[in-house]
Amino acid sequence: MMHAPSTPPPARLQRLAGALLLMCEGQYFLIGNTKEPCDWKAVGFERPPEGDAVTLRVRRLQPLGNDPALDTTPLTIEPDGRSPEHIAAMLADRLLIVRNASFSERLWRIVTGASDESPVAAADGEDVTWLLAMPERVWEIVREAALKCM
Repeated sequence: MMHAPSTPPPARLQRLAGALLLMCEGQYFLIGNTKEPCDWKAVGFERPPEGDAVTLRVRRLQPLGNDPALDTTPLTIEPDGRSPEHIAAMLADRLLIVRNASFSERLWRIVTGASDESPVAAADGEDVTWLLAMPERVWEIVREAALKCM
């Protein structure tokens, strides 16, 4: 009897110390530079590697235990056959400022639907797979418009 291949669970994406944290297929990736101090041990990770921020846009995090203690609401992304590394790289390309590899709050507000009136608009588990599915040329127009005032 043949079994249908199981669909991997959705990846989860959330904020961590001013950067992004991607959790996908049991792997953890820090996307961008942290903007605030982080007690890595308290959140359940080994301290990530140090180095040039622009070349280390995505860093794999090593959990200290089974469940890191994270307190922000995750969004979800369907992997759709993409590897965790590919998803992390795509998110870095879409959401980081190129010159310094910092995470863009303006782009994040577009993804989550947040505004000055409603700083946290995305619901727990909201699917943002559209961010990776959107054609790169279209996202570049959105990106340029959002970052123009920087």
